Formats: sequence, structure tokens, C-alpha cells
Amino acid sequence: MSARRDQVGRDEAEPDEPTADRSAVPDGAAHDDSAPDGSARVSARGSARGSVVGGATTQRRDILRLAVPAFLALIAEPLFLLADAAIIGHLGTVELAGLGVASSALVTGAGIFVFLAYGTTSVVARHLGAGDERSAISAGIDGLWLALGLGALTATVVAVWAEPICAAFGASPAVLEQATIYLRVSAFGLPGMLVILAVTGVLRGLQDTVTPLIASVAGFGVNIALNLLFVYGLHWGIAGSAWGTVIAQTGMAVALVTVLVIKARARQASLHPHPGRVLTAARTGVPLLVRTLALRAVLLLTTWVAASLGDVTLAAHQVAMTIWSFLAFALDALAIAAQAIVGRALGAGDRQGVREAMATMTRWGVWGGLGLGLAVVALHGVIPPLFTPDPQVQDALSAALVVVGLGQAVSGYVFVLDGVLIGAGDGTWLAWGMVVTLLAYLPILLAVRSIGPSGSPSQDVAVLWAAFTGFMVIRAVVLGWRARHDDWMVVGAR
Repeated sequence: MSARRDQVGRDEAEPDEPTADRSAVPDGAAHDDSAPDGSARVSARGSARGSVVGGATTQRRDILRLAVPAFLALIAEPLFLLADAAIIGHLGTVELAGLGVASSALVTGAGIFVFLAYGTTSVVARHLGAGDERSAISAGIDGLWLALGLGALTATVVAVWAEPICAAFGASPAVLEQATIYLRVSAFGLPGMLVILAVTGVLRGLQDTVTPLIASVAGFGVNIALNLLFVYGLHWGIAGSAWGTVIAQTGMAVALVTVLVIKARARQASLHPHPGRVLTAARTGVPLLVRTLALRAVLLLTTWVAASLGDVTLAAHQVAMTIWSFLAFALDALAIAAQAIVGRALGAGDRQGVREAMATMTRWGVWGGLGLGLAVVALHGVIPPLFTPDPQVQDALSAALVVVGLGQAVSGYVFVLDGVLIGAGDGTWLAWGMVVTLLAYLPILLAVRSIGPSGSPSQDVAVLWAAFTGFMVIRAVVLGWRARHDDWMVVGAR
């Protein structure tokens, strides 16, 4: 199981309140002090010499340099879940449905702290664009300490309340038993999960997506080997899969922290926690936390509705959601590149470069989503047997995958714009935008639940995924409206 994550700090002398850094403006760029929020802005007509994004060829090269390793690392993350689903699926439908419930709860437990990566990437990249790498790394250290504290707290809550958390999904008693086992064991991996998020965010902000790739590939390999050993060799059942993932992710966390410590020592950045800056990092991450909570509410409520439609529908939905997550992480590579490039460019005052990069990445996102979606539709009859021997679950999953594939072009558009606005530090607006999207989705989802099981799991899961695709369309409209305006392009290190 995996997941993916803030703030500034110039050792002990850095002020707790973030300020715009006018010295970050490139030569030849004109300030505009009339910005409505009082923040320093810069004209899009800066000199070519001031651009950090560069011309079209350089821009595309930078995007690919960041996106390709990020793509490979990101698809390794859901492969943790795909491996669990494939291995557990062959234990039985009840175990697979139990994984669906537990994984939804576990991903939420770690995923609500996505700001540890996303917020950190934005802040670190801005300092890098402003030419202050020491402050960039110090911001990452603050995020690391925050991740450790939040990880320990979350792990305790999840371990103690595993059964009530799983019971909230309304699954059958047999499914509840398996879900509780998986979730309670997996809670031990939450501190490692959050540390991975924080350090990955620092490295992305430093324009390094290769190191997280190496860690992900190594972690994935260890995870598969341990899961096979524990589940089939030692016959630990669903608990064996959870233990394998916990060990693999903890190892990844240790490796990534080692890399960050080496970078910090090389630039004489302090490794000690600074309470004021850590609290500032937490406060700055609140808008992204709200955004993520609203997004997680969407995913949890969708799983809740799937559980009300029967075990077969729930099992098929679990695998479909895992495959959707795999596709989302693949498309999110462009969003990661957007966070790093937009943050660095705004730190250096290059608003025109931000617009150009956004246009390129949005176009690539739509075409990439279309290509992946068509591949899923073409393979909708081939994929299901890889995850379950149950004919009913296979048929239901096949129907769901057609709908999943048809919605991927919209997903590509959404993920890129989300990454652009996160890279710009537009967290407050993203929080409100996601809350509005959630409220618009709720009537659609509740209508599906009120209709209830039709007697055909294939029809039920297809209708459920059509509703979820509607959520993505609403989200695309909201993000597209924001991206067309310029208010979010505030420049300088913050």
C-alpha cells in the first residue's frame, strides 16, 4: 500500500511569517505593485534572459526530465495495491472485498496528509527559483519533522480503531473481519508512508524526480517478494500481504531520509526541529488538507455506496478503483512536473513561462489520458482474470473498466491543472473548489444508492462508475475556470 507531500525556513534566522521575495525577480522584469492582494507580482513581459522555463524546446525537455521519472515512480505506488489485489484476490472474494474496505480507509489515513509532499514541492521550488537552496532544504526538514509527528499519531488512531473504521463501510461480517486484520497491521506503516511523502516533496521541489523513482522501484520489488513469501509461503493470509507492504515502505522511508540528510549537511542546513517553523508548515498545509479531505470523502462515499450494492459489486469496484488509481498516478506525472516547474518559475518571476508550460502540459495530459483510456477499454475483457477467479466479479469488473477507460481524457486535464495550482501555492482556492465539487457530486451518488442493487452486479458497478466520472467532469469545470484567470500567479519565494 502506498501514498504520496511544506514550508520555508532559513535555519534559526528565518522569520515565521512567509514574505514575498522581491530579489527573486529576474533581470528586465517589471514589478506591478497594484496586485489586489498586496503581493509582489511581476509582468509577463520579462526579458528572455529572465525566463527560467526557456523556449519551447527547453520547456518540453524540462517537462520530460521531471515527468518521465515521476511517471515511473508514481505508477510504482499503485503497483503496491495492484500486487495486494492480485495476491489477495486469489485467496477469495471475501478477502478481496476486505482489502477494498481496508485500503480505502488506509489510503485516507495517509492521503489526507498529501500536503506534506505537494505543499513542500511548491515551497522548495520557489526558494530554488529565487536562488536560495539552503532555505529550500530547511523547508523540507520542517516538513519531515511534521510528517514524523503526524505519522505516529495517525498510526495509533488507526491501529486502535481499526474495527470501527472498517465497520463504517457497512460491509458483511466476513468482509469486516478481513478488512480489520489488514488495516490494523498496515497502521504500523503509516509513519513511513508520511515520511516518504515529505521527502519526496522536497526532492521534487529540488527538481529531482530520479531518486524517488529508484526508491519506488526498489520498494516495489521488495514488496512483491515479501507478499508472496508471507501469503503463500508462510500462509499468513491477508495479514501477510499487509506486513510485506509495511516492511517495504519503512525501508523506502529510511533510504529517502538518508538522501535528504546528506543534502542538508552538504549545504549546512540545520537538521533540528524548529517548533515555530514546523507549526508554520502545518498551518500553511491546512488548505491542502481541506482539499484532500474533500477528495477523500468522495472516494470513501463512493466505496460506501459500492458496499451497499453487495459483495460482488464491492469487490469489482475495489479492483476498478485500484486500476483507476494506477492510471491517475501515471497521468499525475505531468502534475508533479507542473508543481516543480510552476513553483520554480514563480519564484523567479516568470509568469509567461508558467502560462506556456501549463498549455503544453494540459495538452499532453488530455492526449495521454485518451491513450491510456483506450488501452483500458481494449483490455477490459483481459484484465479481470488477473485479479480474481470469480466469474461474477470478472464480469462486473469488465463492465466497470469500460467506464473507467472512457473517463481518462477528463482525468488527464484535471490532474495537470490541479498540479499547476498546487505548484503556485493556490491552496485556499483549491480547498473551496474541492468542497464545492463534493457538494455537487453528493446528489448524484446518493441517487445511485437510493436505487439500490438491480440484481446485476455488472450494471450496478457500471452505473456507480458513470457517477464517479460525473464527479471528474464537475472537477474539470471548476479547475478550468480558475486556470483562465491570473490571480493565482503570485511571484517570489513565500
